[in-house]
Amino acid sequence: MTRFSPGNLSIELPAVVDGEVRAAVERASGAFVGWRETTLAEREGCLRRAQERLAGKKEALAYGIALETGKPITEALGEIGAVVVKIDLAIADARRYLAEQTEADCANPNIIRRRPRGVAGVIGPFNFPVHLAHGAITAYLLAGNTVIFKPSPLAAGVCGVYGELMRESFPEGVFEIVQGGASVGQALVSHPAVRSVCFTGSVAAGRAIAKATAEDLSKDVALELGGKNAAIVCADADLELAAQSVAEAMCLTSGQRCNSTSRVLVDQRVESTFIDLLRAKLGAFVPGDPLLATTKLGPVVSDIAKQRYVETIGQPFDWIVTGGALESVAGKRGHYVLPAVARAPLRVAANLPIFRNEVFAPVVVVVATTSDEEAIGLANATDYGLTTSVFTPDRDRFLAMVDRLEAGNVYQNLPTTFSPGTLPFGGWKNSGNGRPGGRGFVRFATDEQVVQMKK
Repeated sequence: MTRFSPGNLSIELPAVVDGEVRAAVERASGAFVGWRETTLAEREGCLRRAQERLAGKKEALAYGIALETGKPITEALGEIGAVVVKIDLAIADARRYLAEQTEADCANPNIIRRRPRGVAGVIGPFNFPVHLAHGAITAYLLAGNTVIFKPSPLAAGVCGVYGELMRESFPEGVFEIVQGGASVGQALVSHPAVRSVCFTGSVAAGRAIAKATAEDLSKDVALELGGKNAAIVCADADLELAAQSVAEAMCLTSGQRCNSTSRVLVDQRVESTFIDLLRAKLGAFVPGDPLLATTKLGPVVSDIAKQRYVETIGQPFDWIVTGGALESVAGKRGHYVLPAVARAPLRVAANLPIFRNEVFAPVVVVVATTSDEEAIGLANATDYGLTTSVFTPDRDRFLAMVDRLEAGNVYQNLPTTFSPGTLPFGGWKNSGNGRPGGRGFVRFATDEQVVQMKK
């Protein structure tokens, strides 16, 4: 399939050729025999070599992300910076969680150990094509597993560069990369020698992987899927802060983040003021060439994504920021779109597709509420449970609301996209399982083994 840069459709990108899954699995399976016997210190040494290589290619990797996915170059540089730092965090996690333990109140001498499973298949997304896969990859490798990485075909080039930098940092076969689309991914996850699967992407694709692996109960599957994240704006909120946070969280990566803000539940007493502020803040997010450092809003990743956006803003809602698709920006044709904000009546909001379904574009629906209870009920009225932000200066009020919010990550006076790599990250409900993001994933990259010895 012919590929073009989403920010400049005159730039044709190299076609993606399907890789050989079976051969990659054979190499990774063979390498596992020796890799599992290495010490943690030896594995750390390999990752340190990879870290040095990745840091040396930071600008080139960021450029590749911006070119292939349309992510603004400043965001792409941040992604690669996080990739480099992730190795430090992953090593710290491995030293903490992989250490052998013993239970003092057991009648017999005992050891509680973490053992590697074997070959791990990691399937990455387009929106954070390196960083999100890299988090799982580092955990699996440090735990003594070998890894096969299948990147998104929408970011095949930059992930190929990343894959080569990683591959040359490890013994032969320990890290493999296979390119391709859904059929390659299905072949990878369903291969009987692949003992762990980590996938980041859509709910539909996650379900397909779950079905493909359902018969093999010993295969561990971690899924990081979508989100329909809400920002709750209370009457006592700092409205400037809330509006700025919502604008950023709906527009970063052109709304193509699993933790983007796509719903705002605002107290009716401050709705009008908040909307005026939000409209003003969105004025800073002007579509631009993703390769320019001044760009804050790049294109969406593909024509399919653009058409989904067009269909959404074509629905008969009360559009208070109308949005729209642009054929070109600064003379460059691309998949450019404008931020859009709809207002929905409280009585019907929970049943509207725009309120319940991911759009994956800079689109937000605003609903006025009359109480915290209403806001919490609406925040939970979705099949997703990834992130929720609450804007209030009252810490006790916030904590009382947290207890009733169905989300894996809840923030006070922070955007829904605030997900530092120093904390665990993952969702509830259809947002996924296994906590594959953030800190501590190495716990899910191994099997626990309990050893007892008779006194």
